[in-house]
Parts: sequence; structure tokens; C-alpha cells
Amino acid sequence: MAGRKLTPEDDALWAEIKRTIRPLDRSPAPAGEERTGDPARNRDTISGASKIPQSPKPVSRFPAAPKPPPSPPGPALDPKSRRRLSRGREDVDDRLDLHGLNQAAAFHALIGFMRAAQADGKRLVLVITGKGRSEYGDSGILRSAVPKWLAGPDFRGFVAGVEEAGRRHGGGGALYVRLRRRRSA
Repeated sequence: MAGRKLTPEDDALWAEIKRTIRPLDRSPAPAGEERTGDPARNRDTISGASKIPQSPKPVSRFPAAPKPPPSPPGPALDPKSRRRLSRGREDVDDRLDLHGLNQAAAFHALIGFMRAAQADGKRLVLVITGKGRSEYGDSGILRSAVPKWLAGPDFRGFVAGVEEAGRRHGGGGALYVRLRRRRSA
């Protein structure tokens, strides 16, 4: 508050505060010893400091670099298979429709479906998310969330590849998912 003059009461209150202030001394030196500017010597004068185990290797000043995100699965289809699907000469092994589900229910349905499909030896499945509609022009919640889930760690053991489905199978509102072969125990 620039320009404000202190009243005599303010001056008296400030003088009382200054009179009661004591400097902080977190580690008083033992009687007969003075503290020096050497941190190593001061550490030894603090009671119990010698009991603290010292790390044998130096600690880095910088945090460890974060792990890179998992690489997204590759494409689900080779060009020949994609052409055969689009012409109706080949079909998907199974399909899952997530229309009308919220995110939690869709996630659980998707992971259960992937487990069952892999256990049944299926290789290519169709996951229908729907295109979604929004008054703001962005895509639907499941349409944007499902590819991220499939690329994440929860589905790493199931998914070998993901790509947008052809028009015949729903286009932008569906995904082809190539499943990994089930490992024999």
C-alpha cells in the first residue's frame, strides 16, 4: 500500500513485534564449540548426525528420465487382408459393440471380450465404438478412448495391431484388432 502513513498505534504494534522476535537457530552448537562455515564440520556437531548412514554412491541432482510410453500396436492388417475384407471375401472372427456403454462398463466389456477371443484362438476382431456426436464437433468419448486403451499396458498381452475399420464394417466408428497368439503354459 504505497503512500500510506503509519499511525502511532501501528508504530507501537510494530515495535512490540520487533522486540519479541528471536532468530531461529535450528542446531545450537554444543557448549564451548563454535559453529563454522564448513557444512561438513557443522553436520558432525548436530546431535545424532553421525548415526545417519551415508549413501555409498553419489545421489544424482536430476530425476531419472521417465520411461517412454508404450509403443502403439502396429497395423492390424496387411494390404492383401484389408482388400479381402473390404470386398467381403473374408470376415472378422468376432465383433463387440460398445454402443450405449459408459467408459467403465466399456473398458470391462472390452478386456473380457479380448480375453475370451484370444482364448478361443480368434485372430481378427471388430470393436465397434460408434462415431459419437457432440455439439462441439469433437468425436465421441469411446471413439477416442478405446484406441488409447488398446495401446496401453492392460491390453499389451492381447493386441498385436489396431487400425480403423473399412467402410463395410463401420469406418471411423469401428476398429480392426489383430490379436496375439495365446502362449501355451
